[in-house]
Amino acid sequence: MMFFGPPFVLGGSSRAHLQVQSLSAGYGAFLVLRDLTLEIKPGLTVILGPNGAGKTTLLKALSGLIPRGGEVQLNGEALPEKTSDIVKGGMALVPEGRQLFPQMTVTENLELGGWLVGKAERARRLEQAFNDFPKLRERAEQLAGTMSGGEQQMVAVARAMMSAPRLLMLDEPSLGLAPRMVDELLAITRRIADNGTTVLMVEQNVKKALAVADRGYVLERGTLVASGPAALLARSTVIREAYLGAGAAGATTATSAAKTTVQAEPERVL
Repeated sequence: MMFFGPPFVLGGSSRAHLQVQSLSAGYGAFLVLRDLTLEIKPGLTVILGPNGAGKTTLLKALSGLIPRGGEVQLNGEALPEKTSDIVKGGMALVPEGRQLFPQMTVTENLELGGWLVGKAERARRLEQAFNDFPKLRERAEQLAGTMSGGEQQMVAVARAMMSAPRLLMLDEPSLGLAPRMVDELLAITRRIADNGTTVLMVEQNVKKALAVADRGYVLERGTLVASGPAALLARSTVIREAYLGAGAAGATTATSAAKTTVQAEPERVL
């Protein structure tokens, strides 16, 4: 993954530390997440798991988009319930599918990410966003809807960084992108983490996600079944069989593989 660039300037002034205790969340009477406990430390944490595991639900709950139960603390303080207060507190979400305004220009989409600050500060952040994402400066007046998927994803990440978050959440950032753009986007995510913004990323490209992450969690049916340093998860035989396609086909289910990993690594990093 050979992508290099200058350090990111946009981002929070302190590294975020998110602690989640006994989290439950879902849709109406249907609970997707049950008694979920995890810790998002400074650096890059990836959430892995099959479709329907509850990964997107977790990000929505942490963003205030759906009700949640349990306790969530950001740097030792209770996380607000309203989305606007969560953003003000230093968290930002790049949703699955990017959710840009296609009939607005790149500049206009970026400005929306800094809408909670004054005009002068918003202009300063916009200029810095173009410095952090130089490719977007060339497309500043282009309509977002006319860009490629990879370019749109870059706009979505830059828009989130316009809020100068302490913690950046990304939901399936590589979905539908060409392999080269996936590599570039994940390298950008790694740079963001290295320069002080804590990153929590949901991703199904297991191999590439673990290559850039510091630590990982595996969800199955709304429950945490494995966790640990990304390098150890990537080398685990059962994780490789269940999520990376290694070994004999059908030898191990995803659930049993993840549970075996927990048993093999009793000192989990949480």
